[in-house]
Amino acid sequence: MGVSRLRGWGGVGTMAVLCALALAFVLLLPCTQTPHHRPAPDRAGQQLAEGSQVRADACQDSEAQKQTLAPSGADGPTIDAIKARQGVRRKLVVGVDQNSYRWGYRNPNTEGAQLEGFDIDLVHRIAQDILGDPDAVQFKAIPTSQRISAIQDGRVDMVVRTMTITCERLGQVAFSAPYFKTGQQVLAPKASPITGYNGTLAHKKVCTAAGSTAYAKLDADRKAGTLPASTDISTTVPSQLDCLVRLQLGEVDAVVTDGALAASQAAQDPTVELKGAPFTTEYYGVAMRKDASDLVRRVNRVLVAYRASGWQASYDTWLSATLGKDSSASKPPAPQYLRTS
Repeated sequence: MGVSRLRGWGGVGTMAVLCALALAFVLLLPCTQTPHHRPAPDRAGQQLAEGSQVRADACQDSEAQKQTLAPSGADGPTIDAIKARQGVRRKLVVGVDQNSYRWGYRNPNTEGAQLEGFDIDLVHRIAQDILGDPDAVQFKAIPTSQRISAIQDGRVDMVVRTMTITCERLGQVAFSAPYFKTGQQVLAPKASPITGYNGTLAHKKVCTAAGSTAYAKLDADRKAGTLPASTDISTTVPSQLDCLVRLQLGEVDAVVTDGALAASQAAQDPTVELKGAPFTTEYYGVAMRKDASDLVRRVNRVLVAYRASGWQASYDTWLSATLGKDSSASKPPAPQYLRTS
């Protein structure tokens, strides 16, 4: 199918997608032009993280969200380094998405196309706690495929970007307690014969983001025989929104991604819809360097207060229109702090 058959776009979502596409070529650039000095990463710790990508035998993905540190308000070397930044550089440097409608996206209807969304609200709350100013943030747009490397090489202090906590990733970065619950779902045109994550995906081309849990799930299930062997999962893209564009161009038949993201994409294009129920359970966490224990503990303290006051208001503002007014299915479980060091 050619570009001339591009499917319809709708409402505010139209501008959000168009804005995202216009900015696609600057994804690797900081969202502000403020120069920033970062302390050199601990190379020994980085090498250990990079060498620990294989899951620990004791870890199961269904329990991975519990592998985090107990909350604390104490400063440590990581937070001290952040607070020591001077002048315009005294900011929390955070990797985010600028293309995920209602999560982290540039709103073309605001002055300067400000970053807004559920993830962005959480970033402001963390900055308020650490630096006393919710706007003391330098946002950096990070593709899905570079979230972990951006943390490991010190480009960002943390990533808040709909990032699922998994055992494999715990070998590379540290996570906060979960702040959102979701699950993988299929997104396809309304007229498509695809009905969900099942045999209707046979002989269909499915798009996922490189480095995503969606691709890992499809790859494992196809090898195990629970997904039709004829399902083509070869189309991977740097950022998830690119899959929606491929779908609109008719280059793929379906997209698999987190249901929370898929619902926002369906809001951008009224010709597509979610197909079937979620087929996994996943939890989003804030990702940080493995040796940034003081920062992990501080973020977990922020989340305790945020879940009690702030989380629901942000959900109502950004996600209720796409996920429904009842937020119970999206609320994270009561946190457990099983990591000890």
